[in-house]
Amino acid sequence: MDKAELLKLKKGSAAIRLEAVKMLKWRRYGHLGGAMSIIELLSVLYNKQMKHDPKNPKWDERDYVVLSKGHAGPGLYATLAVQGYFDKEMLYTLNEGGTNLPSHPDRTKTPGVDATTGSLGQGTSVAAGLAYSIRMEKSSQKVYLIVGDGELNEGQCWEAFQFIAHNKLNEVIVIIDWNKKQLDGPIEEILNPFCIAKKKEAFGFHVIECDGKDEEAISNAIDAAKEVKDSAVCIVMDTIKAQGVPYYYDRSDSHSPKFGGEADAALDAVIAELEAFIEKGEI
Repeated sequence: MDKAELLKLKKGSAAIRLEAVKMLKWRRYGHLGGAMSIIELLSVLYNKQMKHDPKNPKWDERDYVVLSKGHAGPGLYATLAVQGYFDKEMLYTLNEGGTNLPSHPDRTKTPGVDATTGSLGQGTSVAAGLAYSIRMEKSSQKVYLIVGDGELNEGQCWEAFQFIAHNKLNEVIVIIDWNKKQLDGPIEEILNPFCIAKKKEAFGFHVIECDGKDEEAISNAIDAAKEVKDSAVCIVMDTIKAQGVPYYYDRSDSHSPKFGGEADAALDAVIAELEAFIEKGEI
């Protein structure tokens, strides 16, 4: 990847994170941790890897994103707004009564949302069904399934994975957001998943591991996943809960904090840094 393309992706990440942080700070609470850890992925998907059209969200030839970890909705909403699916002002209606931006994505409300998610585990089955239909139609489309590491506690994930692996559905690229924390605390303390990559391999997946903080590494992993021809495929993405907002790295409330005081000052610092990078940052 050349320097200009990498800079575009990094500024894409900064633009998404900026809008997400501003939106959450305005709302005074929200799912920050899990939204922030997939920002670089969303930038790579929407700025480089996916077929999509903001002017035609229901385009028949589009690729699909299934955000099974639906609590990361603020990250997806910010991405869609930056891409032009709807006006950025709509972000400030997050979680309001009657909003088109509910806490978890709803495909009947938000332009660009392909799957209603939020009941953890169910997005895996939706993505499996989409991939199977793509296979039947002999289409070149892809489904990008984003699953949280804490979400892997849900048995439905593994049922869907078994179906995907059995049918060698490489039409769906499973992406595990390994940010190592869930609502209640570290995943190893709540319900230890042991080695996620080895478990996925045991289920019949070709597994690719990458640094989820690095846009080039993510893009390379997706390129490699697209080359897999005779197997289900999974990317295990090493990330940080609340990625890009260091104030929350070591806090126990990073999943869905309420803001004010010291937290506001930390978010303001992040906003200023992102705005400066977008304006004239280099790599």
